[in-house]
Amino acid sequence: MNGAESLVRTLAAGGVDVCFANPGTSEMHFVAALDRVPGVRCVLSLFEGGATGAADGYARMAGKPAATLTHLGTGLTNSLANVHNARKAQTPMVNIVGDHATYHLRYESPLKSDLDALAKPMSDWFGRAEAAQEVGPKAAEAIAAAQRDAGKIATLVLPADASWGEGGTVGTTLARTVRAAADAKAIAQAIDALKGGNALLLLGGEALRAQPIEIAAAIAAKFGAEIAAQSRDPRIERGAGRVPIKRLPNMTDAAVTALRETRSVILIGAKLPVANFAHPGKPSLFAPEGCRIVELATGQHDLAATLDALAEEVGAKADPAARLALKRPGLAEGEFSPEKLAQSLAALLPENAIICDEAVTSGRPMYGALAASAPHDYLALTGGAIGIGLPLAAGAAIACPDRKVVLLQADGSGLYTVQSLWTHANEQLDIVTIVFANNRYAILRNELKNVGITNPGDNAIRMLSFDKPRMDWVSLARGFGVPAERATSMESFNKALEAAFSQKGPALIEVAL
Repeated sequence: MNGAESLVRTLAAGGVDVCFANPGTSEMHFVAALDRVPGVRCVLSLFEGGATGAADGYARMAGKPAATLTHLGTGLTNSLANVHNARKAQTPMVNIVGDHATYHLRYESPLKSDLDALAKPMSDWFGRAEAAQEVGPKAAEAIAAAQRDAGKIATLVLPADASWGEGGTVGTTLARTVRAAADAKAIAQAIDALKGGNALLLLGGEALRAQPIEIAAAIAAKFGAEIAAQSRDPRIERGAGRVPIKRLPNMTDAAVTALRETRSVILIGAKLPVANFAHPGKPSLFAPEGCRIVELATGQHDLAATLDALAEEVGAKADPAARLALKRPGLAEGEFSPEKLAQSLAALLPENAIICDEAVTSGRPMYGALAASAPHDYLALTGGAIGIGLPLAAGAAIACPDRKVVLLQADGSGLYTVQSLWTHANEQLDIVTIVFANNRYAILRNELKNVGITNPGDNAIRMLSFDKPRMDWVSLARGFGVPAERATSMESFNKALEAAFSQKGPALIEVAL
């Protein structure tokens, strides 16, 4: 058995059964091993950032890591924006990076780089297999490391000669450590904060599944407190039959206003709420000065068990009456608006759909409009590095092939990983992509106002627009093999959306704003 084969067998034995890959020369023995050894599905991405973005979406829905395969330091570097997003989402991920043969590294070949220095800052665990005998055991370490706490990024460097060398062995992955609830001291501090009044339970991570949300709402009701999600969350279970949860605004002025009267913020798998960027004359922290911050539980804890323990301590019980009844609005008509698009999506959304949201400005009404629609999961951009939407949807669809995936995609960020449309077509993934085509970086135009620039000139506007010429998303999608239509009114959008939801497989609707 060579090192590559031992790697594939170790991945399969450790429960890593999907590999999102963009391979190069140094990885050919690993590619061949994927062909010979059953148990690991290979998914080709035409860009490395597509591979890591898809691995993120897969893990959010599957609850376990996928592997990625990239080529040398250059390929890894192409993937890192979506590795950043995955770290912010606390996504488990096993990144395999092929490298030159160990004896070739002494030479300054064209693709040689300081791979270790590139990988380590973005990795929670880093390893290098110097020989075939090390590959399997190192891979087992990587799988175990990726599943620490809520989820970690593990990177394994695979030199070409370790891959083709004989003497490989299958590594044994250690069982995942069982996470415990927060301790009694932390729970007592949270109770004290709740008793002080005007408290907010800010939820993140696995606390945003349906059952923990319901328990958190019961705790909040006991003390007249509120619950909220932190706004850029990996996955929220919501819709009819579930207790609603609002998201904390991520724009500074709105968030500061929302928290103005808050005396305590209790963090349960969430981070301290801060502004995405500093703005002149505006605070970095959303909570008011003097607000008490209590970190009840982090990704190191079992968040559901923590909420259960807190509820038991205060005598709070879930109230089924707090769950939302299904409410489907009528289809919107006339000219486009973000609110009308959200209304029609709420009217037609299939049961148990997965929403992937990278429509940063045009998609803002979606979350609220879908609150009482059919039950669904809502996946958001976590780390702010754009270009995750198309691959995130691909990964979610591969993890949950029996569920319809709906991607809300801004046109500017979609262009970063547009190659992922080919993966949608190649894998025949059940994804409906809605592209909000305003042909501009609308969020950056808002940022000009936020920093006090109210009358930008032509050069500034040219840096924030791509309407000369306009992008043709229908032609782009069809060129990658995805059926596509352009909607120019709500009536044409409704018709296209109904058609896309009535069949399986990929489809794209360009909304010409």
